[in-house]
Amino acid sequence: MSAEPAARPRKITHREAARLLAERDPVIARLVAEGGLPSFPKPTETPFEAIVRAITYQQLAGGAARAIHGRLIGALDGEVTAARLAVLPDEALRAAGMSRNKAASLRELAAKVLDGTVKIEPRQLARESDEDVAARLTSVRGIGKWTAEMFLMFQLRRLDIWPTGDLAVRRGYGLAWAIPTPAARELDALGEVYHPYRSVAAWYCWRAAEIYGSAAVALPV
Repeated sequence: MSAEPAARPRKITHREAARLLAERDPVIARLVAEGGLPSFPKPTETPFEAIVRAITYQQLAGGAARAIHGRLIGALDGEVTAARLAVLPDEALRAAGMSRNKAASLRELAAKVLDGTVKIEPRQLARESDEDVAARLTSVRGIGKWTAEMFLMFQLRRLDIWPTGDLAVRRGYGLAWAIPTPAARELDALGEVYHPYRSVAAWYCWRAAEIYGSAAVALPV
């Protein structure tokens, strides 16, 4: 008689992960009490739409970014797909307000999605490790490590992403744990104790920067 396959372990939610971390760490417990449970809303965009938006928004103020992004969606007739973007004329990208570098990034993204270098289908992404997703994304011109990490955290809702290059995360960690703002390498080591729920720990670092800092810090959602 063949053995029955083992049941796949249930994936815990971000809120459940927060409660587990709070049991381990009194600072997280305090942040849960003061800042509430974490919010990682289910994405309303497709993965491709999210990446296009991330490229569009880079190095722009919110209002300008929203306007350019809106014009781009209009130029695509609301069909934000690799196939549609690949054939969009250069004139349309310029008219939307895209810089030459961002237009090149979008062209390369569309090409790499179409040739399979960058995988965007949910089933494909579900089989990819965090490292593989990040490596594929950062192979596209204009997509850096931080953008890949935000995609993993908020679009794919991966639980164990630790964006040590994010200044607000580093600042929030320093404020919450009452230490000088750690460098990225220092924070990388400090985050090991929160594995495999470092995305939640990062969310609380953002909240700490907002709660204890002198200025509000917008969560990157």
